[in-house]
Amino acid sequence: MISRIAVLLVLLTSTAVAEPTLEKVATFKHQVTGVAVSPDGRIFVNFPRWSEDSPVSVAEVKKNGELVPFPSTEWNAWRNAKKDQMTANDHWVCVQSVVADGQGNLWVLDPAAPAQDRVVKGGPKLVQIDLATNRPAKVIAFDETIAPQGSYLNDVRFSPDGKTAYITDSGAKGAIVVVDLASGKSRRVLDGHPSTQPDPTVVVKSDGKPLRRPDGRGVEFAADGIALSGDGKTLYWQAIKGKTLYSIPTANIDSAKPQVVGENGPADGLWIGRDGRMYITGIEDSSMKVRDLTAGGAKPDILIADRRLRWPDSIAEGADGTLYVTTSHIQDSAGFKPGAPIALPTELWAIKSSRPKAATR
Repeated sequence: MISRIAVLLVLLTSTAVAEPTLEKVATFKHQVTGVAVSPDGRIFVNFPRWSEDSPVSVAEVKKNGELVPFPSTEWNAWRNAKKDQMTANDHWVCVQSVVADGQGNLWVLDPAAPAQDRVVKGGPKLVQIDLATNRPAKVIAFDETIAPQGSYLNDVRFSPDGKTAYITDSGAKGAIVVVDLASGKSRRVLDGHPSTQPDPTVVVKSDGKPLRRPDGRGVEFAADGIALSGDGKTLYWQAIKGKTLYSIPTANIDSAKPQVVGENGPADGLWIGRDGRMYITGIEDSSMKVRDLTAGGAKPDILIADRRLRWPDSIAEGADGTLYVTTSHIQDSAGFKPGAPIALPTELWAIKSSRPKAATR
């Protein structure tokens, strides 16, 4: 009997799903936001010019942690102090997001608004880089009708057929930008709609206290996180200064009739994995959450919570299902913490997915 019990315990232990693990992939000297992973395992990150003139805007992260300017040193040569001597359409001005489309391309989204202030004329763009050649294949420029002053194009997702891109604008007047990738024609939808705006009832907290700038202003970021269902038929988004996740059928995106999916709480990055679940970066509780999109209005579950996930920002997924997440330390930056170092150390982490913990309902 004892031997049978022992065997049973061994079998139960061997088949149990382990808790997720958090592993540091790289540490950076500057404030990171976006991360992308190509199907063959290449990792890319970007550094926006929020509080400093970063020496590198887009880089490939090598296995030893070395950063290689991507796609070239020249594309990374922009300096705010020399902007009158440079062209904005073929340099990274203030990159916010990098995304691998799974079709051999890395896409780079440049809102071209250093310090999240004035948009540099001719700078807002979405750039396709062919990963087989490491060269730009297409530059889609956004004029003032798509990226007006006060805008901050934030994150982007691509339809499975490679024809359409969807971009959040987290600036002064939130919106979704829809881009026809073949023609480059773009349009703003849900422009000023409540679903793309900061929620006035929400106060974003850090370390249990309202997060405020030295002048008393809180976090006011509009539509930020964005995700697209695997079949490309449903688009999801939410504001950072918000708690509600919204969705709309992509076929009806011009109808301005989004649906409420449920509450995530304040969140930054959204990602729908190959398992069909939505992953969410919890900025108030240093967590990665997971939502079953078939479960109606239920709250997401906590996949992992760790104090080292200091403002978890963007998410990418490796071919083996590993989740990669950047920590941008926004609450520790000079904009919110006087005296903080301008060159703010940040990190890239890997999370091995596993069984989520039940959330408090």
